[in-house]
Amino acid sequence: MKKETLGTSTVGAVNGRVTRARGAAIHASEEIIVSESFRQSKQHDQNHASQEKPKRAISDGNGSAAKNAFAKRSKQTALQDVTNVCCNSLHKDCFNVTKIVARNGKKAGNAPVKVSKVIKSVSVEVLKPQSDLSAKTITEMVAKEPSSATVLQTIEQEEDASSWSSSAGCTITNSQLEKDFSGMSSQNQAEKESLQEISTISEKPQVTNIDSDQKDPLLCSLYAPDIYSNLRVTELLRRPCCNFMDTVQKDITQSMRGILVDWLVEVSEEYKLYPDTLYLAVFLIDRFLSQNYIERRRLQLLGITCMLIASKYEEICAPRVEDFCFITDNTYTREEVLKMEGQLLKYFGFCIFAPTAKTFLRRFIRAAQALYTSPSLELEYLADYLAELTLVEYDFLSFLPSLVAASAVFLARWTLDDSRHPWNPTLEFYTSYKASDLKTTVSALQGLQLNAKECPLSAIRIKYRQQKFKSVALLPSTKTHEALF
Repeated sequence: MKKETLGTSTVGAVNGRVTRARGAAIHASEEIIVSESFRQSKQHDQNHASQEKPKRAISDGNGSAAKNAFAKRSKQTALQDVTNVCCNSLHKDCFNVTKIVARNGKKAGNAPVKVSKVIKSVSVEVLKPQSDLSAKTITEMVAKEPSSATVLQTIEQEEDASSWSSSAGCTITNSQLEKDFSGMSSQNQAEKESLQEISTISEKPQVTNIDSDQKDPLLCSLYAPDIYSNLRVTELLRRPCCNFMDTVQKDITQSMRGILVDWLVEVSEEYKLYPDTLYLAVFLIDRFLSQNYIERRRLQLLGITCMLIASKYEEICAPRVEDFCFITDNTYTREEVLKMEGQLLKYFGFCIFAPTAKTFLRRFIRAAQALYTSPSLELEYLADYLAELTLVEYDFLSFLPSLVAASAVFLARWTLDDSRHPWNPTLEFYTSYKASDLKTTVSALQGLQLNAKECPLSAIRIKYRQQKFKSVALLPSTKTHEALF
């Protein structure tokens, strides 16, 4: 009868420490649980009978030895179910309770128990069945073991040690931890610097933030600063040579190049192509002529082939090869155009895109209209007109596309309103150019606007005299003076 009572109490202890897999089997039948617990208790007594102190388990009327043995067995099962989720607030308590259980399980074996740091990753959910021992029971266990306080103190010292070994035998040193923390701190520092860059505009009250409107996805307001910073680097890397007429080309002249570009302007108008297609075609022509000799009879073939490639890159519905052959009055056959296209793509390495003046104009015009109550179409068309005038002129290859775009905005604002300074802190911030940096380019650009050299190439001027472009080519311009720069 006493054994039955002991078995029942042991079953109660088992119910608090079993895993989920054994829970269903325990609740299946009360009689089976009682008999199983009685058999385990009897086997436990037989095992302890062969040890040095066989009477300790019998003299313990509360079944503490069975609890210790089962706590050790439950601990081994729980280590197989590590979930690596431990609450930070209960981290220290979970660690100490587990070490107490490990310390009391030391009596059953002669080998010392080494508590590794992997126990720290045991979740609170797994430790709850093991910590069924009440606070009173834990206090009694610590009181029975005189060296428990010493062991706990030693464990706390081990927690502060420079390294510890995991169950797999790997060692993590302080130097590695410092490296990890330094990496985290550097990452946090990088995030802090990026936030400082974003808040640069807010620190300058005179600069208007043109990227504050994030509702229109086409504006790419969130990524626009990074995109245009990258474009400013790319324009330096992909620049055509500015003196190839003197060093490479011997059969063509600057005027021949101007005539070709002026004709391509008419072609783009005939097929209603995007301005980006025209800018890209002219860039590809100059880029090829920078390092490849070409005869004058094949110059027009080079022009229509570059326009074909640019159309395929920029247009939704690009003109066919036959269309470009037709506009040359069938001077070149389809096979000749395709052969030239292969040569160009091989030379370019299929790297077609490069930032042009039109690429930067969109950004700079948006910055120029930041202080306007409503967008000014005249300002936009006039800046486009001035920028396109530079395509015909060979001398403007010595200027960066971003510098040409900024100068076009400067001169357009001055042409529309000469009563105030055309440059402001917002334009200086987004273009990265001061008014003094634009002096030479603005002076040369105004010479094209006023047609000081009386250039006979008039396709661009005729284009922007149309009413759909607000006839900006007819607007008079006051001569700029030194005080503006």
